[in-house]
Amino acid sequence: MKKERGELFALVSILRRVTGIDDELTAYDKTVDRNFQKWIFEKQAGALKFNEAQMHWMRVMKEHIATSVHIEVDAPDYTPFDEIGGRGKMFQLFGTGMNVVISEMDVAVVAA
Repeated sequence: MKKERGELFALVSILRRVTGIDDELTAYDKTVDRNFQKWIFEKQAGALKFNEAQMHWMRVMKEHIATSVHIEVDAPDYTPFDEIGGRGKMFQLFGTGMNVVISEMDVAVVAA
């Protein structure tokens, strides 16, 4: 699985470079990590502060994006999210803003 994951990262990195999304060849997982960190810092710079349980969920979402290239609002219904409580747990943590978090994170973390 680890080899396949690395190959997927390499493929996505090459595609992003060839299509002009990235100016240089950059490991996709590193791009996702950098964008995730930037997004979290921007979100928490204001009044919004994520607790540890919410951060855990967002790290799982980040990993999902890194391996699946993006995330959709129905993702909490499937693996790996069902293993950590699924849609019900995510709603408990994020309330009615759950879909907004997913959508915003998808755009911000996947962005160039």
